[in-house]
Amino acid sequence: MLGAIEAGGTKFVCAVGNADGEIVGRARILTTVPEETIPKVIAFFQQYSLDAVGIGSFGPIDVNPESPTYGYITSTPKEGWRDYPFVQTIKEALSVPIGFNTDVNAAALGEATYGAAKGLDSCLYITVGTGIGAGAIVQGKLLQGLTHPEMGHILVRRHPSDSYEGKCAYHKDCLEGLAAGPAIEARWGDKGVNLVERKEVWELEGYYLAQALMQYQLILSPKKIILGGGVMKQESVFASIQQNLVELLNDYVALPELSSYLVAPGLGDDAGITGALMLAKEALRSR
Repeated sequence: MLGAIEAGGTKFVCAVGNADGEIVGRARILTTVPEETIPKVIAFFQQYSLDAVGIGSFGPIDVNPESPTYGYITSTPKEGWRDYPFVQTIKEALSVPIGFNTDVNAAALGEATYGAAKGLDSCLYITVGTGIGAGAIVQGKLLQGLTHPEMGHILVRRHPSDSYEGKCAYHKDCLEGLAAGPAIEARWGDKGVNLVERKEVWELEGYYLAQALMQYQLILSPKKIILGGGVMKQESVFASIQQNLVELLNDYVALPELSSYLVAPGLGDDAGITGALMLAKEALRSR
């Protein structure tokens, strides 16, 4: 049996399942501080006999196996989690192989294996929620270089009518600072779920996200772009993104029909946890 952790800034989803991505048990644990959250995570898994665990974590994280801080959550602004030895703590408690990557890379892996990008050797998974992040599959492998991609922090052109300074603790008005859920709430004075009928909210959101998608598409040329996260559950965002992306690209590159190219996760809210199971599967295989 395999264990999986989707560690988000708001909640941890923990699950057990098999190598075919089938989930047989799960728990949801609030993300507070490690001293509160991690013992509950460990207690959940101690109910089962596990062969390996996969972790898809919020970041930034250290994914270089040669690094002395491999397995750490590193420079996160999340209080209490900076420089936290995530892999080491779970491995010490459970004594099984651990697969470790970002939450969005795990979601990309899940979607490429069983979801909207099944059968494709490249895709891009983007989450727009508490933060913005993206994971990419390129030639059948997760994209990783000096470290993992941090696509939520690219710079975008500010809309002429937008005077909001930006929410990102590091960059103010990067993509995450202008378009993540907390930025929507700070700019408009209410949570996105309560702004459904405010057309201008979602038009502005599409304006920023389309700029990011243009850059990702021109650089990585993924065969499918999958947009997940709480903000993307507002369906009108997709229409705004499509309209803005067409205008930005201006027929420079030929894309498939956008309604089938820019899609919601085929696995729904299970993309990340399914991908974490695949990380566990790989950790067991390469043990």
